[in-house]
Amino acid sequence: MTTLDEASLHVHLHTIQVHTLLCVLFALLTAGSNACAAVLQRKAAAQVPPERSMHVSLLADLVRRRTWLAGIGMVVVAAVAQAAALATGPIALVQPIFIIELPVTLVLAAFANHNTTALRQLPWTAIAVTTCALGAGLAIAQPSGAIDSAQDTSWIIALVATAAFEAVLIIAATSTKGEPRAAILGLAAACGYALTAALMKNAMADLNAGAVQFFTNWHVYATAGAGVGSLFLLQNALQAGSLVASQPMLTVGDALISISYGVTLYSEQLRAGWWLAPQVVALAAIILGCVQIAKSPLAAETTGLATETPSTVLLSP
Repeated sequence: MTTLDEASLHVHLHTIQVHTLLCVLFALLTAGSNACAAVLQRKAAAQVPPERSMHVSLLADLVRRRTWLAGIGMVVVAAVAQAAALATGPIALVQPIFIIELPVTLVLAAFANHNTTALRQLPWTAIAVTTCALGAGLAIAQPSGAIDSAQDTSWIIALVATAAFEAVLIIAATSTKGEPRAAILGLAAACGYALTAALMKNAMADLNAGAVQFFTNWHVYATAGAGVGSLFLLQNALQAGSLVASQPMLTVGDALISISYGVTLYSEQLRAGWWLAPQVVALAAIILGCVQIAKSPLAAETTGLATETPSTVLLSP
């Protein structure tokens, strides 16, 4: 009996390791796809007249641009990969990995702008610090999920709190302009995408229960609604200022807010006690790295992405 128990435990641990590996791989694919989408969408959004900001006509203009549609294609790839990641791992593991979108986005922006000088001037040390701190932080925290589906009562509280937070951010954004507005809207989009991820995880649990459960529950439809709303906020953030103004708020904000959703809705756990100290150090290193990356010479260049003449059909407006 003991031998059987040990064998079962070994199989269980192996299954967890496989799921964790798949979760990380799908999350990395999501991050890369989102970075590519951000560059393409920024290029298209920067070409739209400022007076269309925060209006539905902004999307009406963007949908006629091939660059933006290419970006949406990458968004679809990212959505599929994210759904697979959330189906195999906790939100607190999946979403923080998206922090690497920031350095990847800047590198892709340099290539899209054909600016090899800016690429050489990227703060590679800060990029390495951010990446290593992210990996170390996740290894130390060891996020794990307890449940796959959240209770409706918990969802009501989460949705009300999210709506209030988003309202405050949007009101604040309307009274600012330029880089501050891009940063605030970037945080608003981050909150929206974190909510989308939390809803998507519940929708994937519904799908595991069967197609009827998937289509008759409200989670999948709320996921779509939150995703569209987040996309609208992101387009306005990208139009309001440079990519570097919005992207740090988007990536770091998404990670932190997603962890809060994971803990409160899905009873996900992070290592507590003295483990919190190195987690805080890792978070500080990530923030410091993101700030240093944001000071890159590419920060000024990203605002001019749309003024360059692309050499490929994919990047043409």
